[in-house]
Amino acid sequence: MTKRQEHLPDRHVRTLARRAVTTALVVAALAVTGATAGAAPAQAAVPVAAQTWSSYMYRSLTVVATAYQLRQTLAVQQTNQRTQTNALAAARAAQAAAERQLAGATAAFDAARPPLLAARQNLADARQRLAEVRPRTKANLTRAQNAVTAAENLHTLRQTRAGKVATALTAARRAAAAATAAANTAATTVGATAAAVVATQRRIAALQTPAQLAAQAAAVSHSVVASVRPVFTTADTTLVYGTTVHRSVAYAYKRMVDDAARAGIQISAGGFRTKQRQIELRRINGCPDIWTAPASSCRVPTAIPGRSLHEIALAVDVTSGGRSLTSTSPAFKWLKLYAHRYGFVNLPSEPWHWSITGG
Repeated sequence: MTKRQEHLPDRHVRTLARRAVTTALVVAALAVTGATAGAAPAQAAVPVAAQTWSSYMYRSLTVVATAYQLRQTLAVQQTNQRTQTNALAAARAAQAAAERQLAGATAAFDAARPPLLAARQNLADARQRLAEVRPRTKANLTRAQNAVTAAENLHTLRQTRAGKVATALTAARRAAAAATAAANTAATTVGATAAAVVATQRRIAALQTPAQLAAQAAAVSHSVVASVRPVFTTADTTLVYGTTVHRSVAYAYKRMVDDAARAGIQISAGGFRTKQRQIELRRINGCPDIWTAPASSCRVPTAIPGRSLHEIALAVDVTSGGRSLTSTSPAFKWLKLYAHRYGFVNLPSEPWHWSITGG
């Protein structure tokens, strides 16, 4: 195998990282539900251990894409945070300007009140003097009336000015209130964007590596076998590219076949087989005894019926180009390097046999 071939899966992982996570979810759903091969039998309940294995492997195979998507989200959030922070600064500046205008309007209003009150008092005094003028000669009345008229004009002038100042004060108060509300809203938005950034950063930090997740799947693989075998029915299986496998391994197997193809390695496999077929194979492969002879005693190693992982669809016998794999097959070499990424382990005595436990 060339180095170019060896690095193709890594290159494909980077390609996957540029896809939306939703695409991966759709593919997973198709594989798990059997939609890759049309109609499927009614789905049975999958044991918890199998669900756990499937979850670990799905996350392992999509974590790079998930991390990429989260980093893209984080970049957008950080840009939004900067935008909102700038908007907050502008809102604070507008609030400060509005408060200065309010202070000026308040000062003008306060300054306008004493002259208005003085003019009002002066008018009252002028009217009082007109009423009390003595002697009530024409000249005295004219002077008193002129004083009243002048006082009325001054009062009107100062009342008009005070009215304008009061109107300006009302407008300034409204503007200040609006600016304060806008600044508070901007501050709330900045807080929310900052919280979103922190939440995404924590999600990124919490992501495990593909190797860590695959290792966790491997750690429960024997529990998967133990829990699946007693309750297994064919309703637990689905077809992936013509291979019948357990639903819990369908997505991982499909990804392995797809990624191998991208590396130039075409693989197919035989998956599920019935116990009766296992018995037939024991006879065909010349096992000394159907039920007791070890697999290694057969011409072609064949597990004792009831012990084969093929009987619960958790193993595949891989072929490439229509031939079973050997230790020198390009497909075997590729699987040896990468199959663990998909949760599959080789049985050393059989280059073609891959399962979730290596058994």
